[in-house]
Amino acid sequence: MNKILPSLVLTIICLVASALLVFAHELTKENIAEQKELKFSSSVEALFGKTDSKLVEGDFGDGIEAVAVTSDGRTAIQVIADGYSKDGINILVGIDADGKVSGIEFVSLGETPGLGSKVRDIPEFREQFYGIGSNAEASAVDGISGATFSSNGMMKAVGRALDAYNENKEAILNG
Repeated sequence: MNKILPSLVLTIICLVASALLVFAHELTKENIAEQKELKFSSSVEALFGKTDSKLVEGDFGDGIEAVAVTSDGRTAIQVIADGYSKDGINILVGIDADGKVSGIEFVSLGETPGLGSKVRDIPEFREQFYGIGSNAEASAVDGISGATFSSNGMMKAVGRALDAYNENKEAILNG
């Protein structure tokens, strides 16, 4: 009996804790989804200005979190890529009606402050991507000294966005 009682108590504690976790998840999941949607919308607005956009449903490839298209044919693609940190780069790549990068906004950046964060903090680095239309061009951008992993992560992220756009252009623009 002495050996069964502690096991029974621990089982009850685990069941109660699990039930509380499920309850907390159910209680907050809608708010979390709402906040993600607001963050995405505000990033699209920062990228293109005040405009109407709609999310496009579909699987657009590895690392592509969301795709939105505006009424005038511009596309915003949210991409998450590894820099120095796993999934440390979360950006929104703006693509104009001609299929060229027109802007980059950061949704979040989990790179090392002062080093990897240079990909966000140095506007000239981001501006190198503007006007390119293919992954090959994105790979040819000059990196930032001391932030090689983060620079490469940005190149991969922009390249993935361009690949997703170029491979799914019809579905995106008509979706």
